Amino acid sequence: MPRANLNDLLAFVTVARHGSFTRAAAQLGVSQSALSHTVRALEARLGVRLLARTTRSVAPTAAGQRLLLSLGPHFDEIEVGVAALGELRDKPAGTIRITSSEHAASAVLWPALKKFLPRYPDIKVELISDARLVDIVAQRYDAGVRLGEQVARDMIAVPIGPVQRMAVVGAPAYLAGRAPPKKPQQLTAHACINLRLPTHGDLYAWEFAKGSRELKVRVDGQLVFNRSDQILDAALAGFGLAYLPEDLAAPHLAQGRLLRVLEDWCPAFPGYHLYYPNRRQHSRAFALLLEALRRQ
Repeated sequence: MPRANLNDLLAFVTVARHGSFTRAAAQLGVSQSALSHTVRALEARLGVRLLARTTRSVAPTAAGQRLLLSLGPHFDEIEVGVAALGELRDKPAGTIRITSSEHAASAVLWPALKKFLPRYPDIKVELISDARLVDIVAQRYDAGVRLGEQVARDMIAVPIGPVQRMAVVGAPAYLAGRAPPKKPQQLTAHACINLRLPTHGDLYAWEFAKGSRELKVRVDGQLVFNRSDQILDAALAGFGLAYLPEDLAAPHLAQGRLLRVLEDWCPAFPGYHLYYPNRRQHSRAFALLLEALRRQ
């Protein structure tokens, strides 16, 4: 059998990781038809089918998964080795890919990046906001940012933000003529704006604690969103009570556009952490960004 060309193997790995010829072609800078031809030619030379193709998705076959697990780490090592050459330059350089929740991106990461990036013009940051918990190794991110309690135990986690609190808020127009809830259980008598969790598809149960008591309340109302900014807009418009990060609601509370209830049932909890695999060698650029985030 002829030896497989490394470019052909890289093409297969890229398609398998993306689950898409379109996205893989964009990353590799080739046409989708050329990429498809390359993978089919590779399959023909190896005499085995590597990818299962449908009109909507692409996924590795059993043989393809075995090849991906064997090849993927080696291509990653090559990338790290090439990137390490940049450390010999006078200025740190390279691209850092980070996955983050929407709120963490705006509240923690972007304020730090605005100060960090002008100092290092050769460093690029790709920041992808995603409410889902993604596998940063499989998706080839350098790091992720989530609340401390959401970070997998096999990751190195570094706190990069203050402790967090949630706030239950509503517009004065909504609360006018209604008895504000004194206990979380009384939320069932109110219109509440729900959050749909993207990872599991369930509605988020609002979490409360007071002293040694902890409870979750499933609320109901006319509206369900999957983004905090939409929930905030609906609360400001008077559609009901919302459960939001305190810092997101704070400006509107200060100006009287929102009122707060159940404040004594919303304790502080660990804030955002940057997390990354403990086995991965990181570049000087990543180390500099990590230190900037830790100082913040």
